[in-house]
Amino acid sequence: ADTSTKVMYAGITYILWGTLYTISAVPFWSMSSVMTDEPQERAKAATCAMLGVNAGIGATLVIFPKLSAYFADGRADQGYLPAVIVLMIVGLFFMFNGFYNTKERISTKSCEKVTLTQTFQAVRKNKPLFFILAAFFMNVFFNLVNGLYIFFFTYNMGDAGLVSLIGTITLVSAIACLATPILTKRFKKRDIFIALCILEIIARIGFYFTGYDNPTVVMVWLAVITGIFMMTNPLISAMIADTVEYSYYHSGKRTAAITFSGQTFTGKLSVAVAGGLTGIILTMIGYVPNAVQTDTALSGMFFCIALLPGLGALVRIFIMSRYTFTEDQHAILREKLRRGEFAEGVYVESVQTHQALS
Repeated sequence: ADTSTKVMYAGITYILWGTLYTISAVPFWSMSSVMTDEPQERAKAATCAMLGVNAGIGATLVIFPKLSAYFADGRADQGYLPAVIVLMIVGLFFMFNGFYNTKERISTKSCEKVTLTQTFQAVRKNKPLFFILAAFFMNVFFNLVNGLYIFFFTYNMGDAGLVSLIGTITLVSAIACLATPILTKRFKKRDIFIALCILEIIARIGFYFTGYDNPTVVMVWLAVITGIFMMTNPLISAMIADTVEYSYYHSGKRTAAITFSGQTFTGKLSVAVAGGLTGIILTMIGYVPNAVQTDTALSGMFFCIALLPGLGALVRIFIMSRYTFTEDQHAILREKLRRGEFAEGVYVESVQTHQALS
């Protein structure tokens, strides 16, 4: 087949894969909201899930190049497909493990069916969710940097091979997520989130003024920044889970699935936007492919890697400083729901006890 047909085939199959994966991701993330309504337990569940996600991403970045080279047999274009197949089989095993070892204890036979219109009405009333998703969308800056790493290491650092260390950094930095439940015991999730954004800005300023002459120092800074950033992700998931009760109180409908689909959609949107912005950024700084880069281009590249994501952190601080649905408000709503109380104008025929799922 010609190149155009191959590209079209790759695009269509990738979209289909992404759609199918999203269908499985939505119930995966929404389970935390039905396993428990205790914020601290939800924080632990979100942390475990995000630890697995980040570890999986990091492990893939480390393992895939080695697998591809192993199967290449001297031809770089021959190793990609078998490497993908191996990772697919391993991933499928873990997905099946999650499926067969998860038992839903809530009977759905007597549950009221929620229409599509009611679902979107419930989401529309979930104002805290939009604050969280807006902050989550600012991951676009971090995703943008991920797309620029190969150019930074190739031209600024003079060694494209260093990009492989990003996978190791991601894998190791995922451990930082374990600190999230410890922090949520003492502080509000919103306050922790803002504090982490401030720390990220400070670290990025330190990275920028340190420069990139020493590869070891660069990797240390990137590890610190990545660890700080990753700690915000389980907070996002835990806060989204808390908004399920907010939506239930104001609409009378439990719409955990559509609520968490917002997280999945926003995450994919930020990756897509970052991918589109990568080319624009490279053009703006004067990047020329396969050529010696000017000092302006190199300085612009380093600025984008080190400081530009700090703008995203500032926006996240601005958004979350206006987020008011904290643990105190969540506790009040939970108590009202236990008593069968809902917002004015909301009528629910039967209030089912929130059961556990394990």
